[in-house]
Amino acid sequence: MSYLEESRRVIAASETHPGIARADAAVAIISEALSAGKPLLVCGNGGSASDAMHITGELVGRFLKERKALNCICLSSNPSVLTAWSNDYSFETVFSRQVEAYGQEGGVVLGISTSGNSANIVKAFETARALGMKTVALTGQGGGAMAAHSDVLIDVPSRSTPLIQQVHIVLYHYICEHVETATMGR
Repeated sequence: MSYLEESRRVIAASETHPGIARADAAVAIISEALSAGKPLLVCGNGGSASDAMHITGELVGRFLKERKALNCICLSSNPSVLTAWSNDYSFETVFSRQVEAYGQEGGVVLGISTSGNSANIVKAFETARALGMKTVALTGQGGGAMAAHSDVLIDVPSRSTPLIQQVHIVLYHYICEHVETATMGR
């Protein structure tokens, strides 16, 4: 099967997959937190770190509508924090340390991992829950280790990293659009 054929198959399967339907639940908890002035903290590794920055840019800046900035922080984008903490302590706790710094009860941590097994995101979710925050996971099929630590699991029905990433882009654009609309006039 060609890559484009497989891509079409995964996108079509995603349209009816239960994990994708949970995007509206993610919109609801993110919108509620942001409307209350609580933070949305976003993290990922590698390509998912770029996605975390993209989401943050859309919500701090604007997606489709002119509006006030939203309280969204990318935990994957500060090289000083990432390298200092990882060098002196552990890469496994690089996001949980930042959740400790920026998290607030009622806020949300959105973690992105195609495998769902990123130990540093699992630890961030554990810290978030200890602080009274909600967690949203954007993963591949099944959610991996992150599933057990997620209030909302949005899993793409594939195990192919590039195909999962393609659907993630569509999903987080959907989330950004609906969060933007829900938080207008707050």
